[in-house]
Amino acid sequence: MTLNPLSNPKGLKLLCELCQKPAFIQCMRCRVTYYCGVEHQKADWLGIHEKICDSLIPLRISAPFLPSDEERQKREKELSLKKRHMIDLTRTTGQKLLFEGKHEQAVPAAMQSLRFSIDVHGLSSIELVPSYLILGEASIGLGRLAQAEEYLAQAQWTVLKTPECSNAIKSKLYRNLGLLYAAKGEYSAALRQLADDIYHASEEFGTEDIRTSGGYFHMANVFFRQGKMDVADTLYRQVTSIWHHHLNRIVMSRTRTPDVPKGVGPGAVERLEEEEEPLDEAQEAEAIQVLNAMYDMREHQPNRAAEDLATVCHALAMLYFVFQDIKRAKEFGRKAVVASDGSPDDNISRSIIEFMKICEHYK
Repeated sequence: MTLNPLSNPKGLKLLCELCQKPAFIQCMRCRVTYYCGVEHQKADWLGIHEKICDSLIPLRISAPFLPSDEERQKREKELSLKKRHMIDLTRTTGQKLLFEGKHEQAVPAAMQSLRFSIDVHGLSSIELVPSYLILGEASIGLGRLAQAEEYLAQAQWTVLKTPECSNAIKSKLYRNLGLLYAAKGEYSAALRQLADDIYHASEEFGTEDIRTSGGYFHMANVFFRQGKMDVADTLYRQVTSIWHHHLNRIVMSRTRTPDVPKGVGPGAVERLEEEEEPLDEAQEAEAIQVLNAMYDMREHQPNRAAEDLATVCHALAMLYFVFQDIKRAKEFGRKAVVASDGSPDDNISRSIIEFMKICEHYK
């Protein structure tokens, strides 16, 4: 990250990337991004600019004159594809930072995703809602609840006036509203919103999908705060089971012996297992946050069921295996073995031992 103090040329109005106030500093790497001061430049760099600095250049420099319509249309199509890629990148980065608890850093990423979404889809599109939701959740994490309400109100209004809005977006909206009410201590309202989150996520992805599990996790947290541990435990157990199953599928996919073709012609190879479902950056961060939170809770929980700790340890072991961190995978695998000794379910012990055998092939 480099600095360049500016003295604005006459007639040229330069605005800060974050606050849209007059800018006096230029990024010397891309030379197309400006800031009101060092503080905002550092915040943007940490949040998103380091990832997209070079990619901004072709999107912000003046376009060369192209003589034919065909060339101009080709350039517009290329620019549109680049902007859509930027929407996905900045949005995923913002969500990842939220799961990591870096709420302040998530704001620049969310603002960039909102800016590109407006550019591509217009001011009133449903495609803007995910960016509003990241901004809303970041504001909740920062304790700026009034600001969070504004972002979520904008998102809710857009959803209400878009009949074709997907269940996936509705799920995320209700999840954020649930988080807002929980932060305000309004637990009954929070549970209603999270129930709507789970309903719409289940409609879109199914009840046992990792994208649905976040609703169960936050609902469990609300019950936990209310001291209703029996209900919270049931929901935490469901979240652990969903992640355990998903990660086990990835591990099995990565370690299975490739199918050997038999015969010739269509259908010669039968696919006995599902394709691997890789985690994106945001899902990786979510898995780390959720599984570690439940591990800490289970480890310190009096009178816990042995299989509860064993299952979450096994899930963490598989997660670190997926990350190719074999040392930590073995560490949690050993914890899972110890925890499973007190479990009446032999299937848990067998699956953990099989996983540890897989780990022994990796150094």
